[in-house]
Amino acid sequence: MQCDVLTLFPELISGVLSQSILGRAHEKGLVHIRVHDLRGFIDDVHRMADDAPYGGGAGMVMKAEPVFRAVECLQAEGTELRVILPSPQGIPFTQRIAQDLSAEGRRIVWVCGHYEGFDERVFQHLHPEEISIGDYVLTGGELPALVMIDAAVRLVPGVLGDPESAQQDSFVESLLDFPHFTRPAGVRGQVVPDVLRSGNHEAIRVWRRKEALRNTYVKRPDLLEQHHFTPEDTNLLAEVIQEQDKEKFVGSEKER
Repeated sequence: MQCDVLTLFPELISGVLSQSILGRAHEKGLVHIRVHDLRGFIDDVHRMADDAPYGGGAGMVMKAEPVFRAVECLQAEGTELRVILPSPQGIPFTQRIAQDLSAEGRRIVWVCGHYEGFDERVFQHLHPEEISIGDYVLTGGELPALVMIDAAVRLVPGVLGDPESAQQDSFVESLLDFPHFTRPAGVRGQVVPDVLRSGNHEAIRVWRRKEALRNTYVKRPDLLEQHHFTPEDTNLLAEVIQEQDKEKFVGSEKER
């Protein structure tokens, strides 16, 4: 996975990329991420990356030319580029997009905006993919870029110690993850479910599947509309619904 990040704040990106799984992935050569300061592509002696908007209004707008020069510099290396611009106006970022990015053969370029965003000619000229991590506005595109990079890098083969970890993630099958427990077996009166200590691998598999369905049904029922149900899933979800309805009934009776 080959990536470049164009930003006015390279230290913000570099500090995160050097840590934890992202840092180890880079050290192993499984991903190669370069960070570029957009101010390095400005001729202005004051290195001004932004200016007041035509027509007036609050805030400043990032200039188009530094972005054009940075992208053209990368194109000159002879590598095909996939340009992504984090934006609240973009399509929602999903696990499926993360998987797509992790397998991308082209060099991925994240263009991070700031202030009131970019001069519209950046969009008209480069036609970047606009991707959003949520319906809210941040001070810049650096954090969304890091979110997308992190989500994609961990799916690159060899990055995670156990490749099955990524396959068990929430959203992989339009289901949330099942609950996880570790030692000690008892913590403040709450104990690990017996089935997880039974050594019965089939029973553990079924329990985890059922609890993944329960988590999704309780927290994100909308995801179930996208899930491809097996006969086992159908039966397990029916059990979950029956158990949840019984729990609600008992709860309401206690309140009386």
